[in-house]
Amino acid sequence: LKVRVVRSSPPSSQFKATFQESYQVYKRYQMVIHKDPPDKPTINQVRLVPVSFEDSQFQSSFNQSATLFAKYQMSVHKDTPSDCGENEFTRFLCDSPLEAEHTPDGPECGYGSFHQQYWLDGKIIAVGVIDILPYCVSSVYLYYDPDFSFLSLGVYSALR
Repeated sequence: LKVRVVRSSPPSSQFKATFQESYQVYKRYQMVIHKDPPDKPTINQVRLVPVSFEDSQFQSSFNQSATLFAKYQMSVHKDTPSDCGENEFTRFLCDSPLEAEHTPDGPECGYGSFHQQYWLDGKIIAVGVIDILPYCVSSVYLYYDPDFSFLSLGVYSALR
C-alpha cells in the first residue's frame, strides 16, 4: 500500500493527473457502500452552510436541522425532549464565539462556524458542525439520522 498526500487546492500536477481516477474510486465507493445510483453523488449532497441566522440556506434548513438534532440526541444519547429542544440546539450548535471573516487569501467560504449538511433525496440526514480557521478545521459535533446509522456517517464525515 502506498499513500500519497496530494495538494488539492491549489491543484498540484499530481492532483490534476489523478483526478479522474480518484473520482471514479469515489463514485464506485458511493454506489457500492452507500447504494447511490450511478447518477449520484452530486455536489448538492453536501452543503457547507454558514452558521448565521442572516444566511438564507441556514434559515431555510434550521427547522429540519433542529428536528434531526433532537431525534439523534434522544435516540443515541437518550436525552429527554426537553434536553434537546430548539433553544438547546441553538445554544449548543448555532451560537458561536467565532465571527465570520473573509480574507483575500482565505478559503472561498471564509472563516467561521459552519454546518456541513449531508442531504439525501431532499432530506438532511447528517450535520457536521465545523469551525474553519486559518490553519485548521475543527470538528465540533456531528449528528445524524439514526435510521441511517448503517452508512457510518461519522466515519465518512471524519474522512471527508
